[in-house]
Amino acid sequence: MLRYTVNADRIEQRIERLARIGKISDTGVCRLALSKEDREAVELVKTWMEEAGLMARIDAFGNLIGRMEGRDPSAPALMLGSHIDTRPYAGRFDGIVGVIGAIETVQTLNEQGIVPAVPIEVASFCDEEGRRFNKGLFGVRGLLGRLEEGELERTDKDGVTRREALLAFGGDPERFAESEYKPGQVDTFLELHIEQGPVLEAMERPVGIVTGISGPLWWTVDLFGFAGHAGSVPMAMRQDALVGAAKVIAGLQALASEEPGARAVGTVGSLKVFPDSRNIIPEHVQFTVDLRDIDLQRRNRLERELRSLIAETATEHGLRYEIRVDTESEPRYCADRIRETIREAAEELELQAPELMSGPFHDSLAMSYYCDYGMIFVRCREGISHNPKEYASKEDIAAGAELLYRTAVKLCLGRSNRVAANSPE
Repeated sequence: MLRYTVNADRIEQRIERLARIGKISDTGVCRLALSKEDREAVELVKTWMEEAGLMARIDAFGNLIGRMEGRDPSAPALMLGSHIDTRPYAGRFDGIVGVIGAIETVQTLNEQGIVPAVPIEVASFCDEEGRRFNKGLFGVRGLLGRLEEGELERTDKDGVTRREALLAFGGDPERFAESEYKPGQVDTFLELHIEQGPVLEAMERPVGIVTGISGPLWWTVDLFGFAGHAGSVPMAMRQDALVGAAKVIAGLQALASEEPGARAVGTVGSLKVFPDSRNIIPEHVQFTVDLRDIDLQRRNRLERELRSLIAETATEHGLRYEIRVDTESEPRYCADRIRETIREAAEELELQAPELMSGPFHDSLAMSYYCDYGMIFVRCREGISHNPKEYASKEDIAAGAELLYRTAVKLCLGRSNRVAANSPE
């Protein structure tokens, strides 16, 4: 096995240091987007970017972006990165490995005296998770001019709007246009991430090469019935919104499970009941739907069947319903040239890196609409993520970071040959 160039101890120390911000247990973290904990973490990571030799800034969307100039500062950049915001009940590695691995890549380039032909940027994108305002990939979509109408008026559970939180964080909606990237400013995005699934562990492989990302469909569904006394309204006369929601949730489970071996998954992860009292029939239930599949045709069919199920359930129980689409994306595939470069780097390292799809979405999903992208996965124990038990070993993270570093070197130096070949003498 070849000796790694990246500093595994430095990577581990930074992961552990970042995990102290928003710590909720020995291994658990809560660092919601645009919170004071998020800002503290961004400031810490900014110092690491500067130690690595990057010029770092926080843009109007709350993204933290560092830049190292190449021999041709006007050339499209190679961008590396991920996110550092977390879910409320999270572990230490989701997104964080990608940001710290990207910083380590640049720091190692500088320590090795390698000057890239093109600029390299490291991004820690704001609000990838989408937990606080129920719509993720905010920072990366903002950077690319892909925000939707009304996003700044979304509220969290305390009634704080995203606009208010962003202003308190230090962002500025009035300066969004200044922070948007022009077409061609970046031509390659590379993201390191824990797998968040069990495939690599089952194959006994520390790293994997991602082939593409399943297309997520996120809904918010509202069912409206009529409240009444739980002791006096006969069962046949009730308009119970929670009973309707329960049928839809069970139906979603059945729909997503109907084809053994298929990659379709369906989840209801959040549910609110009004008036939320033991002796009142529920009048209003709101719940989320997360439906994903790498096969867009199959996902579209499941969506149609789920809409029909909601309509039929509402009719059966005398309910009114509303469906709001929060996120909708088709599957997006990694660029062949980047996958081939990762394969070459893995072979040099004598790493057997299987190729696999990503069920979860990542910042790469948004970047795929702007430029070529590639991803490297790191094995995580039992496939656990979005949980304090989330764990990736120091050795596996180091393998992923080394693979990221060597791939980045190939991309920025390989492109230098093309730049040189196309430049006038």
